[in-house]
Amino acid sequence: MSQPVFDPLPRLVVLGSTSRYRAQLLSRLKLQFEVAAPEVDETAQPGEPPQELARRLALAKAWAVAARFPEAVVIGSDQVADLAGEPLGKPGTHAKATDQLRLMRGRTVVFHTAVAVVCAASGFEQLDLAPVKVRFRQLPEAEIEAYLRAEQPYDCAGSARSEGLGIALLESIDSDDPTALVGLPLIRTCRMLRAAGVKVL
Repeated sequence: MSQPVFDPLPRLVVLGSTSRYRAQLLSRLKLQFEVAAPEVDETAQPGEPPQELARRLALAKAWAVAARFPEAVVIGSDQVADLAGEPLGKPGTHAKATDQLRLMRGRTVVFHTAVAVVCAASGFEQLDLAPVKVRFRQLPEAEIEAYLRAEQPYDCAGSARSEGLGIALLESIDSDDPTALVGLPLIRTCRMLRAAGVKVL
């Protein structure tokens, strides 16, 4: 990781993500920022652990956008749900979401949320990972169906939208960065932005 840099000129901040959840989280910081699609292949490599997949994709997304905005400070992020070492991605469909929630009921899932902050012009790069341990309740079929019909979380890793009705699926959440489960660990993001020369406050 690079060391904190002094940059006298304010730089554009770009969120390298099309996720509305990440944009909503970043807007909490009251920063002016733009959003750009990273256009990165998110396919896992053979045998790649979930946490390494999240790290690799967060960094790849940040640099993909930095190539188009070389003077900007770019944020990339990725989340992978980890069930006993097996990655669970975005379900995409109702049937796949049902299967995911059946697998997770009564078990602990680790949501690995990686965040990278880079700036091509200054050579800045930092990467961190915020794991969140989530314990799911023993979910009856009727509750799984009711949740999916209400929330339709088909674009969420592991089908879990904890900021909405998904909180009713859970027994506990263990994290040192509470926004990580939603998709962008803001404590870590603030620290990296400050190191990159962006004034958060």
